Amino acid sequence: MQRSNERFVERLPLVLDRPAYAYILSLLFCGAAFMLRIAAEPLLPNGYPFVTFFPAVILSSFLFGVRPGIFTAIFCGLLSWYVFIPPFYSFVMNPAVAVAMLFYTGVVVVDILLIHFMQRANFHLAVERERSRALAENRELLFHELQHRVSNNLQVVAAMLSLQRRYVDHDVARKALDDASARLGLVGRISRALYDPSGAGQDIRAFLTALSDDVLEASGRTDIDVAVTAPDGLTIEPSITVPLALIVAESVSNAIEHGLPDRPGKVVVTLEEAQGALALRIVDDGHGVAPDFEHGTSDSLGLRIANALAVQLGGRFSLTPGSNGGAVARLDLPARTAC
Repeated sequence: MQRSNERFVERLPLVLDRPAYAYILSLLFCGAAFMLRIAAEPLLPNGYPFVTFFPAVILSSFLFGVRPGIFTAIFCGLLSWYVFIPPFYSFVMNPAVAVAMLFYTGVVVVDILLIHFMQRANFHLAVERERSRALAENRELLFHELQHRVSNNLQVVAAMLSLQRRYVDHDVARKALDDASARLGLVGRISRALYDPSGAGQDIRAFLTALSDDVLEASGRTDIDVAVTAPDGLTIEPSITVPLALIVAESVSNAIEHGLPDRPGKVVVTLEEAQGALALRIVDDGHGVAPDFEHGTSDSLGLRIANALAVQLGGRFSLTPGSNGGAVARLDLPARTAC
């Protein structure tokens, strides 16, 4: 409703198909003001000849512009002078009439000028709003194109690494190329999923659910259940979401590959928020890790990436044995990442 009112005001003054209609309607305003003034005659004291004619001038100027407003002001002024200013039904000029007409002229001139300048400012505002809308659409288009190209380039690099592994005989090198290709492909998919030119945060539960399903599908396992728990409506800053998503992907992949390599199991991703701070836990019921395991000294590239990303976010990453077996990957982030 408010937007409809704004659009109506932006179209003022109204440009009718035939300009004569504006003057005809202005005459109707004058007639209505005249009839209202006659009806109010018994209720008004002497000295108020113009009281009902000012609204007619304002309406004509507001709806149809300066010229119909001036026309209405002149017609109403003459009508008031002739009917409601003594001596009645004449155009006799005397000092009292001159003062009354000067007062009337000053008021209607100020009204018409104020409405005119207001509508000019409103017109320029509408033009700027339209220009801003066009710029926003161009920005969204360019952002979408950039995001699309970046994602495609990452996918191309991942595909090139997959092709390159065909010419590598060393198993360790082939495994490294496979891991690099998978990570680049994941970053590309994350970037595409996070496309939002407005910069708004991502609904984290839906995003983590889709990400976990993507990692599980990429692993080729159908005997593992992945569940995601996160607060309703929680959003994360875009600059935080990509590193967080990579940590989740690495942790879920690690749980599937090392914790549950040969049997069915379950992986639970839990994100909790308290006073702006975030705590992420990825728990599996697999083989677990040794009690004296130190993830900071591990040779695992995935764990080193997770540690580096946690430091980048100003948080702390850990991998510890679970209380009932399995392993718990935990990321603690300070109170600045929730939107």
